[in-house]
Amino acid sequence: MYQLNLGSLSIDEFLCEYWQKKPLLIKAGFQQFSDPLSADELAGLAQEEEIESRIVSCTEKNWDMQTGPFEDFSAFGAQGWTLLVQAVDHWHPEAAKLLDPFRFIPNWRIDDLMVSFSTPGGGVGPHLDQYDVFIIQGEGKRHWRVGMPDTSLKQLCPHPRLLQISPFKDCIDVITEPGDILYIPPGCPHDGISLENSLNYSVGFRAPAQKDLLTGLADHLVDHDISGKRFADNSRSVATSVGAITDADLQQAQQLLQQLVADNTMLPQWFGSLITRAKHELDLNEPDPHYGSDEIAEYLQEGSVLSRIGGLRCCYYQQNAASDILLFINGDQITLPANELTTAQLLADFTELTSTQNQHFIGSDERTMLLTSLINQGYWYFSE
Repeated sequence: MYQLNLGSLSIDEFLCEYWQKKPLLIKAGFQQFSDPLSADELAGLAQEEEIESRIVSCTEKNWDMQTGPFEDFSAFGAQGWTLLVQAVDHWHPEAAKLLDPFRFIPNWRIDDLMVSFSTPGGGVGPHLDQYDVFIIQGEGKRHWRVGMPDTSLKQLCPHPRLLQISPFKDCIDVITEPGDILYIPPGCPHDGISLENSLNYSVGFRAPAQKDLLTGLADHLVDHDISGKRFADNSRSVATSVGAITDADLQQAQQLLQQLVADNTMLPQWFGSLITRAKHELDLNEPDPHYGSDEIAEYLQEGSVLSRIGGLRCCYYQQNAASDILLFINGDQITLPANELTTAQLLADFTELTSTQNQHFIGSDERTMLLTSLINQGYWYFSE
């Protein structure tokens, strides 16, 4: 539905020259762009308890931030505020299609689609993010300034829950129009101010910090009752100070941790589970009553189309062609035989399975049963 137009750049050139290096304005990145949802629809999502939303406003240089759900927007007036709704791809299938043109980056790196509506003068102030983002201009116009990373920038906190930065030197100064796209790498300061009522779509990418990885590893060890090796020091000499921790002690502890992370059997298991776990609530389509595998096979034979629910993360890992395949769906691991790579690829690579692709799943009882289980969990649903 949406076709990314990088102009004279190829995707390879974009990755080589810009990805995580410098910001880029992509004029008419989506030609003849049409908004997948309206401002009213976005406001409706912000009224839901399970959907994360916030409003950032500024009146006479006084910043404020309120979190949803929201019942009434009239109190905010006609200008100077922005509504931001997180993980809209989980709840709006048409909006979720905005993620597809950016899937030249692996699925596990894509975070979510945040959508914002701004009145004239609305924005969240100058700030920077620690992850990559593509910002698509929908209806209306917005004045954007983007700079390069600058260690001299100071962090400001005009509101207890709102982080901004000191003034920065820009390398991009532009008024974006519908279909324009800004690519902003991590650490690049940016500031967008709406010139009129406008919609923006932010495609964010996951960038797990070391803390997140270690926390995920610790959770995996606890959940699977894995203790690993214990500290050993059979070559220890007499301590000159019994109260001292020596460099040799620290090196031994470091080696224990490194050995744990270097476990190539455990590594894909905990990482795949961690990175596919949804950060925001999913809009599950669990059928009632549940389907039987014979019903699913019949529907597939008739040419039904299946869609994956928005925000569902599905990835796989196979060490080599003879190895079992580890399929990860929303934090859960499913082990497939080595010859079922096509099964894993269909589930992980495509957000929609055509009637032709679905014929693969009725080629064996095991595949049909797997697909039936995923449908009954609400992860895939019949869209046609």
